[in-house]
Amino acid sequence: MENLRGSVLMVLAMAGFALEDMFIKRLAGAMPVGQIIMVLGLGGAVIFAAICLGQGRRLFSRDLLARPVILRNTGEMAGTMCFVTAIALTPLSSASAILQATPLAVTLGAALFLGEPVGWRRWSAILVGFAGVLMVVRPGLEGFAPASLFAVGAVVGLAARDLATRAVPAAISSIQLSAYAFATLVPTGAILLAFGDGPVVPGGVQMRDLGLALACGVGAYYAIVAAMRVGEVAVVTPFRYTRLVFALGIGMLVFAERPDTWTLIGAAVIVASGLYTLMREARMGRRR
Repeated sequence: MENLRGSVLMVLAMAGFALEDMFIKRLAGAMPVGQIIMVLGLGGAVIFAAICLGQGRRLFSRDLLARPVILRNTGEMAGTMCFVTAIALTPLSSASAILQATPLAVTLGAALFLGEPVGWRRWSAILVGFAGVLMVVRPGLEGFAPASLFAVGAVVGLAARDLATRAVPAAISSIQLSAYAFATLVPTGAILLAFGDGPVVPGGVQMRDLGLALACGVGAYYAIVAAMRVGEVAVVTPFRYTRLVFALGIGMLVFAERPDTWTLIGAAVIVASGLYTLMREARMGRRR
């Protein structure tokens, strides 16, 4: 029953993130990306800070300056900036397909930087998964969109965030980390605004979409934390890939996107490689 609850929460979280992406893409047509990131970061930080204080936890501590926390926040800043830019400039379906390579990048980073053992089967799955990314991006070919490289940058940033999370001091709660993560988006957005177009005054439609994007993003963030705590990681984690299903559906229904054959094949290869890697990691975990 706990695994079922965790799986449902994970699916709901992925649906929430996909909806947040939809509202961000709609907003990007009328507002600078930096302003969107700033508003969402400020709103999320205030909400999670209130939850943290409501739980009787201190919002600030010396642990905030720990190297893993700084590295995590840096990865969050880079990953979010790149992914929001990607969904603003490229089809939602292709950006989301590339993002599914993040677990593979985490496994690669764990092997290279943390010394975790990775056998030839998982190395092969990583290589196949990255080949799937190339199918979506298609560098040097006719269908290549340079802006899709922002999605690749998002994979690198978010993988670095997830790797750094493993070393975060246990004294820092998930809610505190969430507040810090959203807070780092405020200066990130400010930097983008400084080097791009200035802020605009949002109209009623933009205010509505900002509110809905914030609600979906915060709800999804909370649901994914709850999912990982309720169910077994090996059972719950594969449901992360439902985000791609939601993104494909939203892309086709809302933005009239029609992913080409290479994008669909690449997405399938990325997901299959990720699922295989997760199964191997779960099997190796049981043997230890």
